[in-house]
Parts: sequence; structure tokens; C-alpha cells
Amino acid sequence: MVNKLIKEDTKAFMTGNEVIAYAAIAAGAEFMYGYPITPQNEIMHTWCKLLPKTEAGFLQTEDEISAGFSTVGGILAGKKAFTATAGPGNVIMQDAMSMAEMMRIPFVCAVMQRGGPSTATVIYAQQETTLTCFGGNGEGYRIVYSTAGHQDLYDYTIKAFNTAWKYKFPTFILADGYQGKMREPVVMYDPKSRGIDMIPATPYLRAEGTAGIDRDAVHMRNCFNLEEELMEVLDEYEVEFNRIAPELEEYKEYFADDAEVLIIAHGIVARSAMTAVDELRKKGIKAGLFRPITLRPLAVKPIRKAVSRAKQVLFTESANGQLARIVLEKIYGITTPYDTLYKMGVGVTGNDIIEKVEQMVNKMAAC
Repeated sequence: MVNKLIKEDTKAFMTGNEVIAYAAIAAGAEFMYGYPITPQNEIMHTWCKLLPKTEAGFLQTEDEISAGFSTVGGILAGKKAFTATAGPGNVIMQDAMSMAEMMRIPFVCAVMQRGGPSTATVIYAQQETTLTCFGGNGEGYRIVYSTAGHQDLYDYTIKAFNTAWKYKFPTFILADGYQGKMREPVVMYDPKSRGIDMIPATPYLRAEGTAGIDRDAVHMRNCFNLEEELMEVLDEYEVEFNRIAPELEEYKEYFADDAEVLIIAHGIVARSAMTAVDELRKKGIKAGLFRPITLRPLAVKPIRKAVSRAKQVLFTESANGQLARIVLEKIYGITTPYDTLYKMGVGVTGNDIIEKVEQMVNKMAAC
């Protein structure tokens, strides 16, 4: 058990990376494995700075490959372990993430997205959306929370640990370099004060008692001899993932009920979209926002309903349609016209969105 640092509601002004470290401690995380990569480094730095107070553990590994597999090992041993990464680190950690997906290990990872491909920039992007949701070999049986700011980072880091340990699917906090590096207010709290009971970690291997006598033997497979064996297991995962999806799906709507132009955006770009919606409403343009929070699983029924109500849809993201591709597959058959505002690895501002929406409205009026 780690020592709690936050025992009552505490207002703070800090970076998003610091928020994640404090939230992980509040969630009862006992060990972090990691390897330095911008823009997530301060998660590790803050975690280590707090070690004398928390009596938790940390290991800097030689690379992200070992960080990922060390996290898997710590969880198998019964520790509430986690990691964090970004960009190229997210790429090479996919092997461990896929193993966690195959063996149903509650792997928790904070992904602070940066521009790609490869090293590219160390600043910001939303170009790890596809990678985080569907990376690795397999079908992407993962749970992905897309955060938009520091309160989200605190809330969903805590939630990620409970989600992972309850459902036994890898769970991700998908943020970005802007959130990680910028400072803004946050209210930190003890989960119990919000009625949240944290699920304790239990060992997968080497539990108490004798296997076959005091407890059932543990048989975890990551390798299958026959294609049919693998398909049987994955069919079960598909059924289970679809069963729990309604319990997991989260989204937020902002003036979406009567929106004639519906903006679909996630993460920090959704914050720009909210600003744009406010300004557009002042100009008499009925704009609204649908913000998916869980990208896996996606809240399909609500997003189909919102799109069906609108006259036009705008997809906007700091990537070349990675979110849009996920959504468009799920709203296939709906005929609402859509346009796009993509800026690969560059922040999307409220003014960018306002200008684009005005163009869309003027074009429709001219038709």
C-alpha cells in the first residue's frame, strides 16, 4: 500500500503531467515503470519526487520495450503498476500492450501524444489516436479515455485504474503534449470522498496457497498452436467487449440538441470547439459540439443521433482524420453532409473552427 497524499479536496495549479502522477497515487498505484520521452517526462519526475512521501516504487528501464513488459510483470506479481509514454515510445511499447490485451492484464498507460511519424516533434498532436486504439497486432480490445484538460486528467487517471482492474482490458489515458506541459487549476481529491471505491490489485501469479489444492491453477496463454484456438478466444473477447461497452461509453454534448452545424472533436481540440461554439452562437449560427470521451468503445448510438439531427457536420482534429475514420465507420448510412478541418500535428484554435464553420454555412446558403 502507498501512503496517501491527498486526503481532502485540494486546489492546485500545476502541469498536466504532475496531475497524472498525483492522480495515480490517489488511485493507489504502487509502482511505475518508465523510460524518458518528451512530453511525458514530468510524470516520471513527479512520481519520483514524491517517492519519499508515498513509499511507492519506480524503475527506469533501458527502453520502452522493457518498460512495457516490466509493467506487465509488476501487474502479474500483484502490484497496481502503470507506465506512461509518447510518440515513438508508444510505437515500440505496442508489443507489451498487445500481450496485455491477449492475456487480459489490467495494463494502465498515460499517452501524451506528440507529432509523428517517428521522432518528428516533441510538442503536440492527436496523431496517436489510431495507434492507441488499435495498435499492435490483434483487434484493439482496449479502453481509451480522451482527456481535454487537467480535471479530466485527474478524474480519468483514477477511473482508468478501476476500469482496467474491473474489466481486465488495457486502459489508456490519451492526452497530449499541450495538456502535459501547460498549467491550469485542478481540484485533487481522495476517491473515497466521491464515493469511488478503488479496486485492489491482486496477484495473477504466485498467489497464496497451493495451486490445485487451495486455489485454482492459473493458466495464462499468449501463444496458440492452432488458428481455431485463437479464434475461439478472440470470439469470447469480442462478445465480452461488446457486452461491457454500454457501461463504459462516455461523451459530452455542448449545444448539440439544436445544432445545425455539429462539430465532432476530441481531447484538447474539443476545448477549442467549445470556444468556437460560444462565438458562433453569438453570431446567430447554431453550432454545437459532440465530444467522444471514450474512443474505445465509442458511444455509437448517441453520436448517430446527434449527427442525424444536424444539417452539417465538421470533423476537426490535429491529425489527418484519425478520429473521423473511427466515427464514420460507425455512422455509415447517415446522409448528413460533412466537412473536415485537419491540422496534422498543429493545434486547432477556436478561430480556425469559426472560420471553417462560417464557410460551411455560407456555402450551404448559396446552394
